[in-house]
Amino acid sequence: MRQPFDVDEVLELLRAAVTADGVRPVSEEAELRLQHRSPGGSDLVVRTDDGTLAGYARFDDGAAELVVHPGLRRRGHGRALLAQLLALAGDSPLSIWAHGDLPGSAELLAPHGFERARVLLQMRRDLAGVDADPRPELPAGVQVLPFVPGRDEEAWLRVNARAFSWHPEQGRMTRADLELREAEPWFDPAGFLLAWRGDPATGGELLGSHWTKVHPAGDAGPEPVGEIYVLGVDPAAQGLRLGRALTDLGLAHLRGLGLHEVLLYVEEDNTAAVRLYEGRGFTRHAVDVAWRRDPAGWPLTPGSRRRPPRGSSRRAWPGA
Repeated sequence: MRQPFDVDEVLELLRAAVTADGVRPVSEEAELRLQHRSPGGSDLVVRTDDGTLAGYARFDDGAAELVVHPGLRRRGHGRALLAQLLALAGDSPLSIWAHGDLPGSAELLAPHGFERARVLLQMRRDLAGVDADPRPELPAGVQVLPFVPGRDEEAWLRVNARAFSWHPEQGRMTRADLELREAEPWFDPAGFLLAWRGDPATGGELLGSHWTKVHPAGDAGPEPVGEIYVLGVDPAAQGLRLGRALTDLGLAHLRGLGLHEVLLYVEEDNTAAVRLYEGRGFTRHAVDVAWRRDPAGWPLTPGSRRRPPRGSSRRAWPGA
């Protein structure tokens, strides 16, 4: 029987883990769904004998994340959460994200048949060398405008689904997912840049976008940090150099806010994208790892790992 819990006590546990480990223990997606008690998925907790919350896990569609309170680790609480997750998965494959690739993750998961299946890099660079006033040459009839809430959602979702059709999380984003983020304190339409062919107010065509984000102090570092949150171009618009133009405009926006650093996420095996970002001054900062267990085919069989196509360099939603 699943134990009841209060959202605030779980959020307090998550904050304690961030302080101790220096990384967020669950993804933004999982935390948003927890805060809003969104339908779908399962929230699991374990407690000490005196009722203190010791750990939390989120299970959704074969993927999971778990965290144990820093002061209560190595007492069996992680194994108790893992047992619940394995029971939910049954005979189906199960992936568990280890944010920060902390040593305890391997110690917990490897003995139960999990293998490293997907690696997500967080890369960073300083903003001091960014052009504060880029003026990229755009194709004829194309303009870059800020996102307009209430008007641009459906156009953005269509292009996002096309740009990330290969991605197991980002490509499935829904209107409800988008609106959850629009309601967050960090959401700023001025930093959500959309490239339109024609006038969006009269039926223009959306070609791509660069959605930036600002992490408040204490979230991704002691100072506020910018993020290339989602950067995508419609496959039909590839070759127009919109990705570079949108990147430069988004970085200039973040620099204009007085930020000193920007981060992004990219799949480690997307070698072309990693080289591209390294060439633009980004360096590797942290690692998230998805551990996978497939009861029907462990060890992992060839083809069981989803691999992004070469050249795709866009945010992974670490569901993760």
